[in-house]
Amino acid sequence: MKVKRAAKAGFCFGVKRALDMAERTVETSSAVSLGPLIHNQQVVKRLEERGIQVVNALEEAKSEQALIIRSHGVAPNVYHEAESKGIQVVDATCPFVQKAQRLAAESAQMGQQVIVMGDKLHPEVQGILGWAGEHAIPIQTVEEAKELPFYPHLAVLAQTTQLTENYERIVEELKLHTDELTVHNTICNATAERQMVARELAEMVDVMVVVGGRNSANTRKLASICAERTKTYLIETAEELESVWFQEAKEAGLTAGASTPDWIIEEVYKKMTEINDNEMDMASWAENFQELHPGARVSGKVVKITNDEIFVDIGWKSEGVIPLKELAVARQTRPEDVVSIGEEITAVVMRVENEEGHTVLSKRQADEERAKERLETLAVSKEEIQANVVEVVKGGLVVDVGMRGFVPASQIQPGYVEDLNQFLGQTLRLRMLEFDPSKRKVVLSQKVILEEERVIQRKHLLETLKEGDVVTGVVRRMVDFGVFVDIGGLDGLLHISDMAYTRIKHPSELLKIGDEVEVQVLIVDQQTGKLSLGLKQLKVSPWVAVAQNYPVGSLVNGKVVRIAPFGAFVQLADGVDGLVHISQLADHRVNKVEDVLKVGDMVSAKVIECKPEEKRISLSIREGTIDSNQKNDAEALALQSETAPVTIGDVLGKTFIAENQEK
Repeated sequence: MKVKRAAKAGFCFGVKRALDMAERTVETSSAVSLGPLIHNQQVVKRLEERGIQVVNALEEAKSEQALIIRSHGVAPNVYHEAESKGIQVVDATCPFVQKAQRLAAESAQMGQQVIVMGDKLHPEVQGILGWAGEHAIPIQTVEEAKELPFYPHLAVLAQTTQLTENYERIVEELKLHTDELTVHNTICNATAERQMVARELAEMVDVMVVVGGRNSANTRKLASICAERTKTYLIETAEELESVWFQEAKEAGLTAGASTPDWIIEEVYKKMTEINDNEMDMASWAENFQELHPGARVSGKVVKITNDEIFVDIGWKSEGVIPLKELAVARQTRPEDVVSIGEEITAVVMRVENEEGHTVLSKRQADEERAKERLETLAVSKEEIQANVVEVVKGGLVVDVGMRGFVPASQIQPGYVEDLNQFLGQTLRLRMLEFDPSKRKVVLSQKVILEEERVIQRKHLLETLKEGDVVTGVVRRMVDFGVFVDIGGLDGLLHISDMAYTRIKHPSELLKIGDEVEVQVLIVDQQTGKLSLGLKQLKVSPWVAVAQNYPVGSLVNGKVVRIAPFGAFVQLADGVDGLVHISQLADHRVNKVEDVLKVGDMVSAKVIECKPEEKRISLSIREGTIDSNQKNDAEALALQSETAPVTIGDVLGKTFIAENQEK
């Protein structure tokens, strides 16, 4: 039996992002998740061991704990309640779910009747309904859509994991219930791809195994898709596999839901392969039992483990022995990490009897021979595989693919990898680059897979993003003229001029690498794939109140922040500069601005022109000085005491009286 693994299976972007955020959070603070972070009991248990407990209500969270919002998202009232209780929120909502929430809210604000297609009991749907308002209606089938009354304006969107064909049928039905239907395609492209790949694989094999939580909606959908085409089994762990399922199967398929971690998928794959190999090995053992010779394949049970050797009962007069170097791919391997007492294994005979009378065996060689056929197929099909990193060597990593596989450092991930040791023990997603069985040369790459997915994510974002959208991203790179923000597979430029209304000299004054930032989409260029982002556009422009704060004729004070040949710029407020033209600097001719002013000077000036719509204010120090002097003169006159007026008559009268008195 040949086991084929689906090219797209396991963690989706949103789930992986949520787990990464949760693990980073618990490194620095105590944390809880509002509901299970993903629909997988094994992963939830591992998170609990890391210190992330599950709570079902905000009342169970403490103010000193970080509250992680799972990838399904929540209604807006949860954020408000958390804020009122002083609880720090770590929002791990999937970006695709956030988009659905935003579209639901916008549609409701426009007066449209919002229809949400999905399981009304699913937390993602409940969250979207919360954003859409109390009048939103959840439906899951065409029959439910047929029961809806007529609405003048309808808007419909879907749970991100819904089947595209079901959604399209419901959309067609809704067209009969309205004069105007707005259709939002919110089905995650990763979900659609997994369903398509699972459908194609199910049509090629005799039996399908779907791995994932039984309470996971997307896993159940995968199982239903496969069941329509072939015999299908839904399991959560490798322990649930039964060999009887594969007795008559020539080819078996394996896929997994978006909440299934790589290590569970790998365990299932290995056990499916072992079920097949054990049947073959036992038949071979029966046929060749009497002919033990170098190169023969034998099966036996591990009966003893030492630091240097493993002893195997192969039903011969003496036990077979496997030296440590012939045990596994990794050179520095502990025997107990590879085999256990009582385990049935297959090995190749290297020598019939050594000095102690034992047959010398090689498990490593048997694993390599068993892997060659599979690796030859992978070299042609370029199918994705997963493998554990067992060793760090100069220039790259050694992985176990049944043989010793090599992943060059340049092929681990996009960009430069400084510390290779961080990958030791991890499971990589790989594609074959080169395979030469004669030289036992296996070269693989994870980078090509990640880059292909990045292209798909970029394409999806470019198709769905529109100017004005508000998105969340992470600062990945910084240059003098701005920063590049990763918004989920697509880098957008946040230019320094769009960071703040105030003038900044370098982006590092506001942001640093790794910062999570909310930005607005300013320009989407579909042809070039370039994206322009803005930060200041999410804030109120200081120019809104300029006309009221700086009317023409008013006297203002400010600091000289920049000098040009034609004048000086004076800062009146954050983000608001006025220009004093060189002709308005003084009441005499000024040849150079620097002869009168320097950066940092505080000046008083008069507003002679104010055009907020053009973001232009013209100032005059010369007129300001005149007005200020006139104001000072008026104030000085007003402070003088009044004296009685003296007339000519008064003077003559006094003289006449004096002369008459003398006579």
